[in-house]
Amino acid sequence: MPSAPPLTGIKVLDLTKLAPGPHCTMILGDLGAEVLKVEEPGVPTGRRAEQAKATGGEPRAPGGGFSGSPFNSLGRNKRSIALNLKSTPGREIYLKLAADADVVVEEYRPGVAKRLGVDYDTLAARNPRLVYCAITGYGQSGPNRDLVGHDLNYIATAGALSLFGRPGARPTIPHNLIADYAGGGMHAAIGILAALLARGQTGRGQYVDIAMLDGTMLLLAQTFATHYATGKIPRRGDTPMDGGSPHYDVYLCKDNNYVTIASGEPWFYANLCRALDLEQFAPYEFDKAKHPEVRAAFEAKFKTRTRDEWVELLSQTDTCVGPMLALDEVADNPQVRAREMIVELDASDGRKVKQVGISFKFSDTPGSIRSLAPRTGQHTDEVLSSLGYSKSDIAKWRAEGAIA
Repeated sequence: MPSAPPLTGIKVLDLTKLAPGPHCTMILGDLGAEVLKVEEPGVPTGRRAEQAKATGGEPRAPGGGFSGSPFNSLGRNKRSIALNLKSTPGREIYLKLAADADVVVEEYRPGVAKRLGVDYDTLAARNPRLVYCAITGYGQSGPNRDLVGHDLNYIATAGALSLFGRPGARPTIPHNLIADYAGGGMHAAIGILAALLARGQTGRGQYVDIAMLDGTMLLLAQTFATHYATGKIPRRGDTPMDGGSPHYDVYLCKDNNYVTIASGEPWFYANLCRALDLEQFAPYEFDKAKHPEVRAAFEAKFKTRTRDEWVELLSQTDTCVGPMLALDEVADNPQVRAREMIVELDASDGRKVKQVGISFKFSDTPGSIRSLAPRTGQHTDEVLSSLGYSKSDIAKWRAEGAIA
């Protein structure tokens, strides 16, 4: 019998709203942590009202879908309490929750948590074992700490954007995966897990300062190392790893779908040329002068079969090949099915909901999806009752707008 997930018993307070924070806490929840979302109560006002109007009357959840929708995967394995942290009761309730928490995750601008009276120093004085993670664009220090931004700004400043695209063309803007989800959310989850491990050794929590700019640069560690070693600046679409070589590129097929070729090693490249019946080009893997001729031959050849025909053929020849799939094709991919990376879940209204599964595969303590995204404030009464507050207190604070 499998044991409980690895983070079972870890209590997380989640004050985040946008992609990196909810992605981080989703990871922690998938690994068994008890995640409690602390959300704003009441009717949206100001900018939140503008967002609500633009999205049909309710704030959009990060990554698409409404905040309480079962299709919001970033909200799974979480409960929700609606607290107005600007009110005295709301702040005191939060401080009581934080005194018993293991982790706090927030993505306020630097200084906002202190103005609200819920910053690390305040919480750590009551709970020295607390791991407090703040996710921002540029971090808590430096001249850019107070600047607003989004994924595109951070990957541009980190140097990543300069690498995406074809020669002579404008940079290609990738989906917000790099800074938001990898450099932000996953980077934060790693930092939190390391701080929890350190706490097991020292008995103390600590402040974890996560900047999406820093996380993006970490993803470029080897790219920077190569630059500093050679003095060369990579040009878009001109390096072996971004389409600069014909054997590491995407090709249009007979059915107007694309196949990806990534035969970077000489033996894989030789296998590719042999399988394409173009062995005359095998000696020219690293001969850039011949690459236009090789690429033209490859382009013509790949247009003679469909994408799936090429994948079937080349996958039998020890060649690095894969189909470029649209999102609606991914669930039917045999490898994705075998790894259970698209799962079907039951929503409370009887609907079947598909989501991405859990990527961490543990032999003894597997993660799990135990619940779908909650409605804002769905668990307010339940949580407050567990803290010992009376029904009359709860009714009074709700009437005052401190909770919802």
